[in-house]
Formats: sequence, C-alpha cells, structure tokens
Amino acid sequence: MVEFIQGQGSPIRPATDLGRTSGSSDQTGRNQGSTFQQVLDTKIAQQDRLKFSAHAQERIRLRNISLDSQGIERLENAVEQIAEKGGRESLVFLDNAAFLVSVRNKTVITAIGGESLRNNIFTNIDSAVVV
Repeated sequence: MVEFIQGQGSPIRPATDLGRTSGSSDQTGRNQGSTFQQVLDTKIAQQDRLKFSAHAQERIRLRNISLDSQGIERLENAVEQIAEKGGRESLVFLDNAAFLVSVRNKTVITAIGGESLRNNIFTNIDSAVVV
C-alpha cells in the first residue's frame, strides 16, 4: 500500500523501498528523485519557518508594510528568542510595523503599520519585543 503525505505528490514507499528513490530510472536501474529522508527533511525545515496567516498577508498588503528577506529573518530570530523565554502570544515591533505572533505555531497573526500603531491597545499578549 502506498500512502501520501498531505500536500505532497511523492508517495511514502513501503519499508522495503526506503533505500530507493522515486522518479525515473537511470542506466543502472536506480531511480532518480527525492528520497523519503529528503522529503521528510524538507517538511521539517518548512515547519521551522515563520508562517503568515492569510489575514496577516492581507494586512501587510493593505497597509503597505515593507518586509524584505532580512526583515523576515529578523522577525524569525525574535520569535525564536521569545520562544526560549516561554512567550506564547507576542507583539514584535520591527522598524515601523508591529506583528502579532503566535509563538507556538510560528505564525504571524496580523500586522499593524504606520499611523495605525498610534492610539492602539494590544491585549491578550504575554510578551513584546522591539527588533
């Protein structure tokens, strides 16, 4: 029986096939493509990355918040530091924006920028960090 990882097109092979790879055969008869371990490593790496909810993505777009790869890396580092201190729901101030983050899920819930930061009250957070 072949099972599929949710969201992946690559099947998980039975234990007898674990040493082989999926894909087309080369001249030696071996398959080329991703091994189970490569697929697993990719999935684990993706889980460690910071995610942005659909709501956060929309707020970033609507509020014209600029976030480049360096900004995302700084945000990820801040979330890691908060996790080490035991934070669960945090407000991360980064440049001229603030991001409400679920630390456990490594997910940005919403983003606030520019003038929207003024006269705002943030509730249900247990930590805040300025990056």
